Amino acid sequence: MHRRAAEFADQVAERYGLDLAVEEFPEGTKTAADAAEAVGCEVGQIASSLVFEADGDLVVVVTSGANRVDESLLADHLDVEDVSMANPERISEVVGWSIGGVPPLCHETDVPVCIDESLLDYERVWAAAGTPTAVFPIDPDELRGIAGATPIDV
Repeated sequence: MHRRAAEFADQVAERYGLDLAVEEFPEGTKTAADAAEAVGCEVGQIASSLVFEADGDLVVVVTSGANRVDESLLADHLDVEDVSMANPERISEVVGWSIGGVPPLCHETDVPVCIDESLLDYERVWAAAGTPTAVFPIDPDELRGIAGATPIDV
């Protein structure tokens, strides 16, 4: 297992007492479509962790691979003026993971997490596990709970 995926699995076990089934796909899971094809699920079951800057602070939005985040809706939800995609270097520095492999939990610092409410319609979703080639399956309600994520319309 890739070193970063193993670190993620260890952090989840330590922080939450969970033994996640991290799976690696050498062909990559960089896009939601790639991930869905690799794991054999619907694109909507891919839980993509996107990091936004909201009035200078970072927020993680776990969105369905079938959706795009409307930045104006996110700004309204967060009650901020300005929302944009965060800078990759800042994501790595603050969240502790690089884009393409940002997991929905186990962040370096305490950042707010929102979850696309459409993900909660599935029995299982697949989320990044620290690298662009590693994912793990999880019940979306369990994910919402352990990530402390607020359900929102994206």
